[in-house]
Amino acid sequence: MSRLDQVKRSLEAAGQAHVLRFWPELGEEQQEDFLEELLLLDLQRLREHCQAAAEAAAAPPCSLDRDMEPVPPEIIGSVKWSDPSSLSRWEDEGFLQISKSRVAVLLLAGGQGTRLGVPYPKGMFDVGLPSRKTLYQIQAERIRKVQQLADSRHGSSCTVPWYIMTSEFTLKPTQKFFKENRYFGLDPSNIILFEQRMVPAVTFDGKVIMEGKGKVAMAPDGNGGLYQALVDNKVLEDLARRSVDFLHVYCVDNILVKMADPVFIGFCVSRGADCGAKVIAKAHPAEPVGVVCRVRGVPQVVEYSEIPKETSELRGPNGELVYSAGNICNHFFTRTFLEDVAEMFMDQLKQHVAIKKVPFVDSSGNLVKPTKPNGIKMEKFVFDVFPFSKNFVVFEVVREDEFSPLKNADGADSDTPTAARNSLLSQHSRWVSSAGATLLDRDGTVIRPASWSETLQRDAIHDVYV
Repeated sequence: MSRLDQVKRSLEAAGQAHVLRFWPELGEEQQEDFLEELLLLDLQRLREHCQAAAEAAAAPPCSLDRDMEPVPPEIIGSVKWSDPSSLSRWEDEGFLQISKSRVAVLLLAGGQGTRLGVPYPKGMFDVGLPSRKTLYQIQAERIRKVQQLADSRHGSSCTVPWYIMTSEFTLKPTQKFFKENRYFGLDPSNIILFEQRMVPAVTFDGKVIMEGKGKVAMAPDGNGGLYQALVDNKVLEDLARRSVDFLHVYCVDNILVKMADPVFIGFCVSRGADCGAKVIAKAHPAEPVGVVCRVRGVPQVVEYSEIPKETSELRGPNGELVYSAGNICNHFFTRTFLEDVAEMFMDQLKQHVAIKKVPFVDSSGNLVKPTKPNGIKMEKFVFDVFPFSKNFVVFEVVREDEFSPLKNADGADSDTPTAARNSLLSQHSRWVSSAGATLLDRDGTVIRPASWSETLQRDAIHDVYV
């Protein structure tokens, strides 16, 4: 049986024979490329994928508030509330592990900058700093610095490997960008790029969407596709080969991320945790961030859209929000935990539905750009492994020091390049001020701390001097 006949049979068995509707109209080279693309799909599980997508999209919203409870205080550490001696001890432990090259960082970088109005990966975005540094460069330099700090403490010569999960859309541009920038001073052998899987977009009645006559509409399988990608690309084996035991996982768009944060690493290691999450206190009940909590006794992130208004507004005896632990996609995992996920829990990961507008070709072969959502993209989230943890911990940090995501173009209400830029400049202003420096505006007037943000906005950052 030819490869084409095998594909035809598998598509028919999955109820997706329409995928080859335009096969006779394709040129020989187009047919070959299309066949290769179809062979890369998991055709044996295609029916299951399409049915699950349609059923999930049609299912009523699930409310978890009756089963929710806040994470217990005994598993929480905090930059704000933990005593200074504990914070110092955790930092020492973190630097010790880093100095032994037992810590790696893993960047989730599968997303494009579409919402920012650019056609390239988010990590290549320049928010307008005076240095013109991109997110990738800022993060690379932080890896170099944490290595230097660990070496200076312990007389070591350590390495913090940088694993970068890309998608079909971001792999090649990221490879080219790193090469053109000489890997930002890092050893190329310690920067490991790998690609997550793509999955077909599906109509509401469970049919694969065709974005061209010889092209299936595909989308990355969410940042929770990490766990399958670790297996597909033999990343777990590479971690073991390098004797890396602890992994810091984060998203590309947070300009304030602390790479391989020694305090966070040390806290998790000291507690014997296999899985940990950094959180921030929610700014207000309706803030659109997921909440780290327990559901039926196990750790989980509940999305803000899944929490009823009255539950999100619950307050404790001192007026604090009961469900205040905002998830910022900043996690700790042990390698052995990730190996357990790969071996035992991969098929138990939850599927999430994203309803999208997906361009498609109609039955006549004409390209249609829909004006309202017409398709389903199934995603997994990186935090979906929390329920499998045997020793889960939470570490609370200060928003102004550690979380300023870049998601929207300037003009939006929040999470814009201007907001990210000013978050970083405000942080640097606090650092130099605490070191005894004085900030001056363009007229030589001293800038008071309460006016930093206002002055940065007014003077467009270029006229602020130290």
